[in-house]
Amino acid sequence: MRRVELVLFDLDGTLADTAPDLGGAVNRMLLARGREPLPIAELRPVASHGARGLLGVAFGVTPADRQFEDLRQEFFREYEAALCVDSILFPTMDETLSDLEAAGVRWGIVTNKMARFTVPLVRALGLHGRAACVVSGDTAPKPKPDPAPLLHALAATRCTAEAALYVGDDLRDIQAGRAAGIRTVAVSYGYLGDGAHYEQWGADHINDSPAELLSLVQP
Repeated sequence: MRRVELVLFDLDGTLADTAPDLGGAVNRMLLARGREPLPIAELRPVASHGARGLLGVAFGVTPADRQFEDLRQEFFREYEAALCVDSILFPTMDETLSDLEAAGVRWGIVTNKMARFTVPLVRALGLHGRAACVVSGDTAPKPKPDPAPLLHALAATRCTAEAALYVGDDLRDIQAGRAAGIRTVAVSYGYLGDGAHYEQWGADHINDSPAELLSLVQP
């Protein structure tokens, strides 16, 4: 097995716990309408799906509903105004990134979050300048589960698929990785969605903590 040269991470629910701020945005929308806010624990499972998932839980709407786009734009404004208040890296993640760097393994970010949110969030988390690449949901022609964002990351870092890992907390992360020919890692500590259990996603590895990645990058 070829030595891992590059570890790519999904952002929300994998690299960082952003659910408190994503949930906070939709809860402010509820409060503005005189409704009770929802517990973050109820919103957390769909946080990786962004506006679509959160608005679905909070307002019972789908992209097919006429009011969805107005609600989505309102959500974007609320989130952009406070996107890194309570968001933090997952426990041991910063140490894991440092250990990867010390081992000469580059790491990057591939997310479906749009660049207008990704770039300031990455800066606020103190990761700007450390990541070998940051690929947002509107960087490539199509978002995950299409492999285009991961293929873009490989090209940007001049790394082969065989020498990379993709780490994610959602089925579409694993689907995108497999389609790109990259070994995949599902993280049990992430948001995980509300569909099939992560053990059924077909990931090459399952990690219960960020530190477990280190055992996968050894020569």
